[in-house]
Amino acid sequence: MEREIKTTNDGSKTLFISELNENYHSHHGALQEAEHVFIKNGLNLINDYEINILELGFGTGLNVLVTINEYLKTDKNHIINYFTLEKYPINESEIENLAYFELFDNIELKNIYQKIHQSEWEKSIEIIPGFHLYKIQCDFFDLKNIDLPKINLVYYDCFGARVQPDLWEMPLFEMVSDKMNVNGLLTTYSSKGSVRRVLQDLNFKVEKKQGPPGKREMINAIKL
Repeated sequence: MEREIKTTNDGSKTLFISELNENYHSHHGALQEAEHVFIKNGLNLINDYEINILELGFGTGLNVLVTINEYLKTDKNHIINYFTLEKYPINESEIENLAYFELFDNIELKNIYQKIHQSEWEKSIEIIPGFHLYKIQCDFFDLKNIDLPKINLVYYDCFGARVQPDLWEMPLFEMVSDKMNVNGLLTTYSSKGSVRRVLQDLNFKVEKKQGPPGKREMINAIKL
């Protein structure tokens, strides 16, 4: 599927797939969405010493970058192991033109952005001290066959249910749940009633939160 780069309302860029009529991020603001859903309502709610993050999926790498940016603001007295799945990696031209490091004041992020994308797949890479990235090229439904440590934070960032409804149904959520620790947090931009019901059926405590710009609500779900 062909992709083109578009600029969202906060000045950050995203990829658009015309065949699906779908953006990788919200057109209201790619950066704002990532920081609101996955940092404010995700990473910043976890207090464990060792944080194992599972992301579905890697996409443009923006969620990894905002996570590292937040990590650099802390005293870094904890460890992050970041596991991310992606079936269709973006290419070098897209990486260069997205240039997400330009959105941040921290000049370190240019080298970090490049290292994120240059890191080998299927291998744990220490991007900065204490932050380990493991990129896995696979279909999301291969998750059941992947050996992971118990996950305490999930970034559920699949394409929307309009274009890929199977990614928002019981089978995939069950696989994700099986990889999670008790009290682990799943955060997603979605607020669909069907998604809430699936998560509740899987013994999650589901909470509706204020959504990112342009979206009224989103979901946090704690595995009980």
